[in-house]
Amino acid sequence: MKVLITGANTGIGFATAEQLVKQGQHVILACRNTEKAKAAQNRLLALGQGKVDTVQLDLNSLDATAQAADEIADRYGSLDVLINNAGLFAKTKQFTQDGFEQQFGVNYLGHFLLTHKLIPTLEQAPKARIVHLASIAHWAGSIKPNKFRAEGFYNPLFYYGQSKLANLLFSNALAERLANSTITNNALHPGGVASDIYRELPKPVYEIMKLGLVPTSVPAKLITEMAIGDSWANRNGEYASAHMPDWKSSHAKNQQLAQDLYEESMNLVEKYL
Repeated sequence: MKVLITGANTGIGFATAEQLVKQGQHVILACRNTEKAKAAQNRLLALGQGKVDTVQLDLNSLDATAQAADEIADRYGSLDVLINNAGLFAKTKQFTQDGFEQQFGVNYLGHFLLTHKLIPTLEQAPKARIVHLASIAHWAGSIKPNKFRAEGFYNPLFYYGQSKLANLLFSNALAERLANSTITNNALHPGGVASDIYRELPKPVYEIMKLGLVPTSVPAKLITEMAIGDSWANRNGEYASAHMPDWKSSHAKNQQLAQDLYEESMNLVEKYL
């Protein structure tokens, strides 16, 4: 099986790639930094199992994301699994190349475009799966289109929460659209994980926070099961958690909000499809 993982050179993405490679899968590391991707590839190849490729993917640019998707489609023809893992937490206001608030643009909108560009490639597989990494942090966010470009006061936690709520709403909306297709689509909360996502937090905050964090192998196990496990073969539109309650906020349960965000997002990426 061919499994594409975004942001797979470190953290949860790398741990997931490692588990999949150990099971003999063909893993494609889609990463922004080619040097780090190559280093991760070499570590995985040293396991002597499976197959590991790399492809450059810069989710900070919609044009670059579209080009990467076209390259993936041309190189592989079909994909069995897409794992939308890449993510960042920015403590200061930053923007993508297209002018979107960076957490919204990278964590969500880039993946929205990538997923839609790759659906025809996923349809070439007998039974494909899409896995989105959301987060319990979605409780801290809401969907406010005027915030997509970070107008006004910048609260990092709100914007991270908005991006993760958007991931979950996207999963819900896409699952509905794929209900009669050969593709299943699910989301998860990886839990409080000791990964690079928290590298921007103040050191005292991180020192306290890390006491409750679990190793990346914990969510990687769930993601691997969702990606290739028999128990997830026919499940669609679900939300799971690696080691914490899988509670959804009222926003996350709002199907109309999911549809509205989906339509707005299609308008934002339309020229790149």
